[in-house]
Amino acid sequence: MIKFHVRFAAPTAVAAVLAAVAFSPSIAMAQGVSSLAAKPEAAKADGDDVANRGVEAVPAIAPIPSLLDTPFPPKPSWKEERMVRAEALYLEGYKLYQAGDTEGARRQFDQALDLVLDSRSEPVNRSSFDKRFEELVQKIYRIDVDTLQTEKSNESQPSYDKAPIDDILSLTFPVDPKLKMKVREEVGATVSQLPLEASDAVLSFINYFSGDRGKRTLIAGLKRAGRYKPMISRILDEEGIPQEFIFLAQAESGFLPRAMSYMAAGGMWQFIRETGAKYGLKNDTWVDERFDPEMATRAAARHLRDLYHEFGDWYLAIAAYNCGQGNVDRAVTKTGYADVWELRSRGTLPLETSNYVPIILAMTIMAKNPRNYGIEDIIIEDPVLYDSIEINVLTSLSLISDIIGRPVSELKELNPALLRDFAPAGYKLHIPRGSTQQLMSGLEMVPAERRASWRAHRVEAGEDLAVLATRYRTTVSALQAANSLTTAELPASSLLIVPAAPAPVFTRPARVATRYYAAKKTGGKTTVASRAPARRAVASKAPVKAAVKAPVRRPAATVARGPVKRKQG
Repeated sequence: MIKFHVRFAAPTAVAAVLAAVAFSPSIAMAQGVSSLAAKPEAAKADGDDVANRGVEAVPAIAPIPSLLDTPFPPKPSWKEERMVRAEALYLEGYKLYQAGDTEGARRQFDQALDLVLDSRSEPVNRSSFDKRFEELVQKIYRIDVDTLQTEKSNESQPSYDKAPIDDILSLTFPVDPKLKMKVREEVGATVSQLPLEASDAVLSFINYFSGDRGKRTLIAGLKRAGRYKPMISRILDEEGIPQEFIFLAQAESGFLPRAMSYMAAGGMWQFIRETGAKYGLKNDTWVDERFDPEMATRAAARHLRDLYHEFGDWYLAIAAYNCGQGNVDRAVTKTGYADVWELRSRGTLPLETSNYVPIILAMTIMAKNPRNYGIEDIIIEDPVLYDSIEINVLTSLSLISDIIGRPVSELKELNPALLRDFAPAGYKLHIPRGSTQQLMSGLEMVPAERRASWRAHRVEAGEDLAVLATRYRTTVSALQAANSLTTAELPASSLLIVPAAPAPVFTRPARVATRYYAAKKTGGKTTVASRAPARRAVASKAPVKAAVKAPVRRPAATVARGPVKRKQG
């Protein structure tokens, strides 16, 4: 949050005000009365100071006390006035942005943000101002994202976020001896559907997440979890999966829907293409459903359930989720132990997988005991709420944005599975809650074969066809034909269809919004280039097993729901 330093002007000397009163009562009422009313103690102090210096005191003026008793409406603070002006500038800029006047829109946005960024007024209604400031910057930032996406072309490659787990999977951390008894007591008192253990490996990652860098990563994920927790909790319950598996998503992606690992695993649950396709996640040139939070959560829950049915142990299921079922099968066959801690100690699992289970358990233990780790006061983000509508023909997000009056970037945030600025036929588009009817009515006005190229415009008071034709680089006759208009009059708030209008394109991002968010996002998600990353090797099928002894299994710390024992041999 940007903090504003408060700067006060030096108060006018009361003696000078009184002199002005004596000279002109009208000037006194206009300039001096409010100062006297606001600072009576200061006036007394100045008067005493004058008396002490031997200067004759100025006699009181009779009309002033009666004027002070007259109620005056409170004058808005300088900060409030600036915010109102900034919001008005944003609305003007957004109208210009929709019409394609990029330079005019940029000027309005820059002026709006400069007004509040440069404010040095008194801290009146600070909390209210900060909230409105955040909302204003967020709106401009979303349009800034639209700018970055359209700077080069509409066919620019999508960007992805770095998977946080990539930085720590291959690392080891020391164990703090002071944590052992504390964590063991916590585990014994913690209710969990997922068995919890306080092994040295788990303690080492609790130690890491208790430090500055690890805690920042943990807190960032816990904050973002609020956006998806209700949805994830519902799906895990429907699929019969322990609720603690929400921390698998936190470990994998930090709840970033467009996270991409260096091994090409993508989405909140980090699916490789082949596994995603196995569980119904579509991937083509238009969409990659691994990035859809709801669809990916459903697929991940079913995948974990299948792995548990195969191994009969949640820890082995987690390990197989990370490195593949075949790798875990071979490790169990080689050692004779169906126990993740034995496989870890014998070095038969990949290093990343050996750390994967302890990371998830460490996050679970800390999140269930937040007071013990100083993370109890985290303010989580609000849940993402949306309606869904099935698109029956290729449709531009710009057209949808025009109809419902929301930026394209907001639509893309709700639809991270979209790889382009278009929703293909058959795609279930997520739109802001409550805008379904408005969108359906607007789309019906546009011919199906034109929804990929045409635009729409919400008419403002005073606008006419000639002005709009100039803004959208079309003709009055074309507008009349597309909208079946017989007159030039345009009712305010009506929706006008614009044939073949090009999408507005900024040549550079809004400077202040970019500057602000560059500072605000430090330590948060990191955008990485969308080059084709190295692909994770697909787990090969397990070889035909020779007759071996039944694997040695350790008893589970808690009873998992609905266990299904794995066939031996």
